[in-house]
Formats: sequence, C-alpha cells, structure tokens
Amino acid sequence: MLLAGASVDPDSRYNATMRVTLFGASGLLGHGLVQQLGTEQLTALSSKDADLRDRTRIRDVIHDSRPDWILLSAAYTDVDGCESNRDLAFAVNCEGAIHVAEAARDAASRLLFLSTDYVFDGAKRSPYEVDDPRNPTSVYGETKARAEERLLDILPEVCIARTSWLFGHGGKCFPATILKLASTRPEISVVDDQRGSPTFTRDLASALVELCRADARGIVHVTNSANCTWYEFATEIVRASGLPTKVNPVTTAEFPRPAKRPAYSVLSPDSLHAYNIHLPDWKDALRRYLDGTLAAVSVVT
Repeated sequence: MLLAGASVDPDSRYNATMRVTLFGASGLLGHGLVQQLGTEQLTALSSKDADLRDRTRIRDVIHDSRPDWILLSAAYTDVDGCESNRDLAFAVNCEGAIHVAEAARDAASRLLFLSTDYVFDGAKRSPYEVDDPRNPTSVYGETKARAEERLLDILPEVCIARTSWLFGHGGKCFPATILKLASTRPEISVVDDQRGSPTFTRDLASALVELCRADARGIVHVTNSANCTWYEFATEIVRASGLPTKVNPVTTAEFPRPAKRPAYSVLSPDSLHAYNIHLPDWKDALRRYLDGTLAAVSVVT
C-alpha cells in the first residue's frame, strides 16, 4: 500500500486537495495515476493490498480511507485469458466492481470506474457515442458491460470512463511488444482491419483526475484523439523509433485469437469535450512515450 499527501500548487486550476483511494495501483494505468495523484491525499492499493473479490476487505479499506473519490482501475484485463477463465473474469471485473460500488455508496464516496471500448461489437463505422447500445463480443467486454449496468443502478452518480488501446510505461503494452519484436526481426505482421484510438496512460490519468475535479458523472469516453489500425500504429512505432523492420498488414482472419475484437471501436470525444478536456493526438502521445522509453534505456545502459 502506498500513501501520499501534499498541498496542491496554488497556481493550479484547482486548489482543494482530494482524498483518493485507488484500486489497481500496480497496473499499467495505475502507475500513471499514482504519479498524477501525488499531490492528493492518496491511498494506492494493488491487488495484494485489496482483492476486489473480498467484499469485507474492500468495505474496510474504503471505510478506513474515507475517500472523496474512489478510482477503480483494477481489473482482469487479459482479454484472451478471460475467454477460458469466465468465472474469474466476472468475479473480478463485475462482482468486484459491485463490491466497490456498494462500499462507496455506504461511505458516501464518489466512484470513477474504468471501462472499455470492448463493450461495443464494432459493427458501427462512425465513433461510438456514450448512449450507443452495449453489445460485447468477448467475455472481457461482457464483464465490463454488465459492471457498467450494475454500477449505474447502485450509484446513479457514478462516473464511468471508457477508454481504449492503452499503452504506457511500467508494464506490458503494444508499443513495447512491437519494439521488442522489431529489434530482433527483419519483418513483422500486424492486423490491419481493427480500428481504434491508442491512448497513453499519462494522458488518460491526467484526464481522469480532471473529471474527478469537475464532479463528472455518467459515461465519458476518454481516449487520445484521432484513430488508426493496429498495423498503422505498429508502422508509426517502427518509423518513429528508427528501426529498419518491415511491417506487413494482415487480416484478423489470418491472425486468430481466442477473444473476438471489435473491428471498429473508435469512441466519440464529445462527452469528454463537454468537460472542456481535450487529449492530444495519439501520434503525439506515442512520441512522448518513445522519448521516455529511450531515456530509460539510456539510463540503464
């Protein structure tokens, strides 16, 4: 468990310190949230500190920390693994979220829940709006869709932040995988018929804190701007890193996975813009990610 607290810069947009309890502090997004929340009264919890399946533990943690806001980014995010571990996926992603929501209600705390573009089926060809029907095609997407529905019943004022295609420092992500493959292979093949918006955890974390400060509620779509296919994403990663590897486009049918992915899962930014929050283009985010990655490598070497 990590505890942090400090005063907020008086020149910042907001000057009141929040009490925040974060579930999922050791995850990819959790690392970014811990950094972003460093000036708040933060209780940051990993799965070892608080297992979402343990209702009593979750209730006690929230009762003791008395947060203004609870950020629930902890989840079972292995999309393919969820297909063969359905019970575990629902126990963590749905029932676990319900445990947090019930404890939040009892403690009169606000809750921000991280959800996903995978609640949609990908049949649409224009950006998904917050009120478009949920129709998940994978177990992972189903767990998140059902959790959204239950949380809105338990806590009508909950804020549900849907995001997509996360990448960042401190864990496994698509750019890290591509860089590793491209450093050892002359050619790689990447799916070119799935389209979404890559989202940098640093930008997402900043936006989530802004949403808390704005007393956000309801469903909000939070991604970096613009969109691409996985092939286009990989091509930009290789180009920007200066590697000579050739990237070849392939179809989803040529690269089967246990879980079905949406062919199109671009999320409309209108709900985020309504709070006057605008995130940079994914290419700008990727450049900053690569700058940080290369800087870390140079320090190690």
